[in-house]
Amino acid sequence: MHAYRSHNCAALRESDVGETVRVSGWVHRKRDHGGILFVDLRDHYGMTQIVADTDSPALELLEGLRLESVVTIDGEVKARTPETVNPNLPTGAVEIYARAATVQSRAEELPMPVAGEQEYPEDIRLKYRFLDLRRESMHRNVMLRSQVIASLRRRMHEQGFMEFQTPILSASSPEGARDFLVPSRLHPGTFYALPQAPQMFKQLLMVAGFDRYFQIAPCFRDEDLRADRSAEFYQLDFEMSFVTQEDVFNALEPVLAGCFEEFAGGKSVTPAGTFPRIPYAEAMLKYGTDKPDLRNPLVIADVSQHFETSGFGLFEKIVGSGGVVRAVPAPGTAEKSRKFFDDMNEWARKEGFAGLGYVTRKGGEFGGLIAKNHGPENMERLYAELGLGADDGLFFAAGKASEATKLAGAARTRVGEELGLIEQGCFKFCWIVDFPMYEYDEDLKKIDFSHNPFSMPQGEMDALENQDPLTILAWQYDIVCNGYELSSGAIRNHRPEIMYKAFEIAGYSQADVDANFSGMIEAFKLGAPPHGGSAPGIDRIVMLLAHEPNIREVIAFPMNQRAQDLMMGAPSQVGIKQLRELHIRTVEPPKAETTGS
Repeated sequence: MHAYRSHNCAALRESDVGETVRVSGWVHRKRDHGGILFVDLRDHYGMTQIVADTDSPALELLEGLRLESVVTIDGEVKARTPETVNPNLPTGAVEIYARAATVQSRAEELPMPVAGEQEYPEDIRLKYRFLDLRRESMHRNVMLRSQVIASLRRRMHEQGFMEFQTPILSASSPEGARDFLVPSRLHPGTFYALPQAPQMFKQLLMVAGFDRYFQIAPCFRDEDLRADRSAEFYQLDFEMSFVTQEDVFNALEPVLAGCFEEFAGGKSVTPAGTFPRIPYAEAMLKYGTDKPDLRNPLVIADVSQHFETSGFGLFEKIVGSGGVVRAVPAPGTAEKSRKFFDDMNEWARKEGFAGLGYVTRKGGEFGGLIAKNHGPENMERLYAELGLGADDGLFFAAGKASEATKLAGAARTRVGEELGLIEQGCFKFCWIVDFPMYEYDEDLKKIDFSHNPFSMPQGEMDALENQDPLTILAWQYDIVCNGYELSSGAIRNHRPEIMYKAFEIAGYSQADVDANFSGMIEAFKLGAPPHGGSAPGIDRIVMLLAHEPNIREVIAFPMNQRAQDLMMGAPSQVGIKQLRELHIRTVEPPKAETTGS
């Protein structure tokens, strides 16, 4: 017999009754029934019940063990009596009568429980992550992650993509988020950067003629963290040659839809080939965000024209000075009290906005200050245009277009949640397309790139030379699911003359482009195919499938929100010897001065 086990803890069934077996695992739970001890033994695969009574040589040893000690049990498989069968456990029809027990490792007092799913402070969970990972939900999430990655990889291979690895140590990029830097010992005063994404390398693979590339790529960004963002993350990075935007969509939709269908647990998934294409401008107007949650049926409308002349002077003044009024429906709110509407207004103020106007309606009768001043006929006209009924309320976000858009988008989400309108049991995908190539930077008082500077402008050189830059759209796209952006992508600008012109409009000289992106621009001068791709985030995909609100719940060893690894103590100070080898010294930030009263 094997030194540690003849079976794992999920393997035994009624057909094994009478066999002598050996199992090993962690002591998950113990129950003392007065002379009979029941132990739930757990390993990676599952759970088996161990029984020891006063006749068992293993009883005394098992009684003295703390939970999470590791033991090996030799014993006989017995059938449970009908009333003690556990139908929720694969091994629930049998138990092992312990003939012998060997302690492989004794556990000390636990800093946190493993059995059960009770909430526990995140700092303790991250410090003792190896314990946290023993809990059923975390173990399940990490296993799901592995299965999702295997599914994605298989589906990419089936579509003819080849997997290549790109460098981890590279050059710092002046674009994008802040880099993590690695000092070079051999080249004093210089630094490598950890990749924010394999962007340039995957494009260079297309220039090299490989046609279809992908990898499960590690990426690093030194930026502030949040629930759906981590300093270190993985993405399904891919690139294709000789493709249009539609070709990229047709390649990715079956991969994502198929993966979600495989692990959705019965939830519906937008079928491949039917992902809606929503232009960026339309998304910002109708949903107030470029990451719309299509499970929410509410649609925002611009109603500015209704208040160009109005008895409600505030809105008339806003519209007259170039602002906008956006309306968010609140259907079926006739039975809601005035407090519901006032609470929404108060919520908007706490979020930093001036406020959220509203109109109530019950049985066709309008209520509220806006309706009173705007007049019943004008309100009827507005409601008819929006398709609202006699018992529907309405919220208003007014002000500068950017502020009203943001408030309306947040209000749409909150109203949908408060009224229980968010469709459950589904994953709804969409593409956001036609992003603006440029925007006006109010701080710098100049035109700058809106998103990805390496996207091909729609209309190419003709658009750059003859259009108002703020009207130029890019062949750039995002894929969104249930309100989460899973990836950005683009058809790349592969022609040097177009790239130089695109950067010139944003205030960069040809010398700037040559200096900052020399590797890519020189490659493009030696024959580059049209190409494009995208990079869906693995962590967010698994987070959605696991129905978790935080990506730290689907990463085996995550950092906390301050980018610290509490378990390993990173980042940490290093010795002066290492710093000298790297030819660097640290400079502490100045301490805040204290002032007396």
